[in-house]
Amino acid sequence: MQMRADQQDWSQTRISPLPGWITVSPRPTIDEASFLSGAALAHLNTVVTRDDLPQAIWRQRLALRAAAASVQISGRFETTQDLRDAVMFLRDTDQAGPAGEIYLSWRRAVTRSKLHDDMQARLLAARGAPVNAAAEACAQLLDDAPRREVDALILADAVLARALRWRSIVPLLAAGVSRRDLRKRGDDLRLAFHHALLKPVRDAVQLAADLDRRAGRLRLVAPKLRARGSDAAVTLFLTQDAVTPGMLTSLRSDRSARRFCDRLVELGAARELSGRDTFRMYGL
Repeated sequence: MQMRADQQDWSQTRISPLPGWITVSPRPTIDEASFLSGAALAHLNTVVTRDDLPQAIWRQRLALRAAAASVQISGRFETTQDLRDAVMFLRDTDQAGPAGEIYLSWRRAVTRSKLHDDMQARLLAARGAPVNAAAEACAQLLDDAPRREVDALILADAVLARALRWRSIVPLLAAGVSRRDLRKRGDDLRLAFHHALLKPVRDAVQLAADLDRRAGRLRLVAPKLRARGSDAAVTLFLTQDAVTPGMLTSLRSDRSARRFCDRLVELGAARELSGRDTFRMYGL
């Protein structure tokens, strides 16, 4: 059966999945692991350099995943939804709480051009092959400050991004390492980092492909959105991980914003992310 014009293309993605052979070895040697992680990062580079992908949302969602993993490493149990709530409804005078602060740290890392002074100095001092340099920088920070696990993981991803000449940090390592891994040093830590990258890279590529499809759908239906201010609202959906109706100020009223979000869901161009009847959030 032939598809209608408004159903074509958006369900397809231009992003190829990570080849299966890259993740097949459960216990690689350090030489094997470094080869596999290099192949994985080379594939990911084709995603990082795509200008037509909603890169900001991709990095924000990877930051959310990294924050959830960091929260577990720190011994807490907040979910990704808990973290979204802690930040999305934060007022200027509010405190985000320990888990929310972890998420904010990752959000800042993917949106700012520089780390704070201590970490920036460590980043600039890092040398060597990308993953090895990331492991060494992480180890040095933890040797100096064992409780700064989140900073160490952010630094490691920053070293990796700088070595690969990526314009922004792409959160990867936190989703692959364990608390035990962070106690390792030398070749043991380097092996753990090489191996830890494989699944997060695969998941990051899958996420990029999903966002590519969803962004394509939103761009396809955008001309049908006749509400005044809809162009600015669509731009927000293409740049933010999650959007509340209150953020859609171009639509003039809360009622118009809620109707706009519901319309996007009806058209298959957005999803409701919170699972609630009130204080709802939407996004690709």
